[in-house]
Amino acid sequence: IHERGTMKCGVKIDQWGMGWLNPDGSREGLDISYCRAVAAAIGLNPDTDIEYVLATGSTRFDLLANEDIDVLIRTTTWTTGRDAGLTADFAGINFFDGQGIPIRGDMVPNDGDYSPQDLDGLSVCVGTGTTTEGNLADWALVNNISITSVNVATGTEGAQKFVAGECSAFTGDMSAMVAKKWQLDNDGSVVDADGNAVAIWIAQELMSKEPLGAATRDMDSDFKDVVAWVWYGMVTAEEMGVTSSNYAQMATDACALNDDGATTDPGMCRLLTENLGLGTADNMLAGTWMQAVLDAAGNYGEAYDDAFCDGTYDGVSGSDAMNGCLISRAGTLNALVSEGGIQYAPPMR
Repeated sequence: IHERGTMKCGVKIDQWGMGWLNPDGSREGLDISYCRAVAAAIGLNPDTDIEYVLATGSTRFDLLANEDIDVLIRTTTWTTGRDAGLTADFAGINFFDGQGIPIRGDMVPNDGDYSPQDLDGLSVCVGTGTTTEGNLADWALVNNISITSVNVATGTEGAQKFVAGECSAFTGDMSAMVAKKWQLDNDGSVVDADGNAVAIWIAQELMSKEPLGAATRDMDSDFKDVVAWVWYGMVTAEEMGVTSSNYAQMATDACALNDDGATTDPGMCRLLTENLGLGTADNMLAGTWMQAVLDAAGNYGEAYDDAFCDGTYDGVSGSDAMNGCLISRAGTLNALVSEGGIQYAPPMR
């Protein structure tokens, strides 16, 4: 990566909140922040030294195996088969998700008494080569219903077919489904044969567990460690109250000696001023790698707020202090352990 001068990050371009490409060429989302954080950690400029590569459901692992990308950060579910059977190693889980299914109200009315049998005989758009494809088939089998899968390459294609009525429902990670429903509700593009607006509703059940994580190539253990601990560092920083705006002062205060000649806050000082053994023997991370991460992407809460909320979160006050969230973190698995979630970092020492 350093010889090339850039890091190639495999991403999405069409999932708001995770990986989104704006018309002006700028990118945003939790996955994009993670890419920026990894680049910053290894000493690159996150604004100029990242090559973003479109990684679709069917191409992403080939891109990784063929070294067309260095890291895959693209709403990819960590599964046994992928971990053991593909040339990929999974690192930090930056979003705990589940599979949801939005449904056209003109094809399956939401009468308050929904059951999976309401979808019997209907068509569902689903991404090719994704875990959602297998989950949908399993779900239909368990519920003894017949579903016609309409395979699509991207979420954008799935939404287009859904709008056109070529599928009665579509399925994917709930984070993507909520974002897509919000978009379709607001642009009024889903209409019936008479041109009347169609209500879109999301079935209450989750079909699966979808821990979404970053992946590196098999046996690339030093780089995998960096990718994983960048995420853990962002979580730890939020736990400690270290943010994109206070990290420099926090480092100074934490590493200062107290009246007894001891470091004031050894744990925080380590986080902000030591490489903790990350990197390689010939190319260790800088001692200030975590400060670079915070400057590029903020702590975990700040990155989440930038992705899903209004971007005003102070980084320390907890999920309830986030405003304007399309997908709230409060009360979900993505909250910190201190809030009842499962986002948790091993000790950084």
